[in-house]
Amino acid sequence: MGLYKRGRVWWMSFVYKGKRYRKSTETEDRKLAQRIHDKVKGEVAEGKWFERLPGEDKTFGEMARRFIKENIPSRSRKPYLANIKTLSAFLGNCPLVEITPKVITEFKLKRRTDGVKPATINHEVLVLKRMFNVACGEWEWLDRNPVQSVPLERGVAKRDRWITQEEEEKILAHSRDWLKEVVLFALNTGMREGEIVDLGWKGGVDLFRKTITVLRAKNDEKRTIPMNARVYEMLKEKARVRQLSSGQVFHLDCKPLTVYHIQRAFRLACKGAGIKDLHFHDLRHTFATRLVQAGEDLYNVQSLLGHKGGGMTQRYAHHSPESLRRSVEILDRLGSVTNLSQVADESVGTM
Repeated sequence: MGLYKRGRVWWMSFVYKGKRYRKSTETEDRKLAQRIHDKVKGEVAEGKWFERLPGEDKTFGEMARRFIKENIPSRSRKPYLANIKTLSAFLGNCPLVEITPKVITEFKLKRRTDGVKPATINHEVLVLKRMFNVACGEWEWLDRNPVQSVPLERGVAKRDRWITQEEEEKILAHSRDWLKEVVLFALNTGMREGEIVDLGWKGGVDLFRKTITVLRAKNDEKRTIPMNARVYEMLKEKARVRQLSSGQVFHLDCKPLTVYHIQRAFRLACKGAGIKDLHFHDLRHTFATRLVQAGEDLYNVQSLLGHKGGGMTQRYAHHSPESLRRSVEILDRLGSVTNLSQVADESVGTM
């Protein structure tokens, strides 16, 4: 058993039950490393040593700092940081092994007592869940996620807002040229603002096949969306004048476009149009709603939206009465429905 250096950090090497272990002392101090080494050596000799996961010696603060540095999606940085700040105010430098389902439930209770809306609490809990997922998976700090067994808040109303043709015209009339393109693109593809910002010519747009590929979707799975005629003509025109120095499809006056730019410009356009309670993400709902109202199959809508399961897409089912009507009319064509008027006449005759 001995100490050695890797770079500036001291490591220890030892054999336990026939298996060699190499563990970092996580310090550049030779004396401190020696004390850690001696402690482990004693535990090995007494048979009390067991392999500890790195995260067992980490705090929430350490997890938060690394997550912010390495894992926050660039397009969602601002809301992530806000949620992590709220979590940090409650958890502080609590050791990760002490963040149990009970502690997370206490966090939810405090937020509820503070008058925070259920949807906001769920956002915060989901960010914590994401942080632990990364710590358990990519970093191999822990072997379990304590958030996994904590249910989300109930009573969160699903937003079901979409725009009418009249509202669409008003918004476009109050939008700058670059925003008009983005709005029309969203209404015809159902893509999220982050996906639109990330869309690049290379790997994302195939004018020959008339398809768009979302490489970095919210669920970390890519999906392919066929172009309709409106989107194809828009992208074909943009391809003629695109900037060779940039791979982005959409720009803000020759500058890189961000989610913040889209959301801010969209809010201003809605304000100018006199339209209230409308978010850019509602254009995605509009895309789905219009398809369903036109009788499109929910499974196809689910595929276009990139939903993993049908639960999220099912919220649009109430928009498809005509589609459901066509389903039951199949029975008429199959001849499996007896003439109800004939049945009624026969019933009267037997009375």
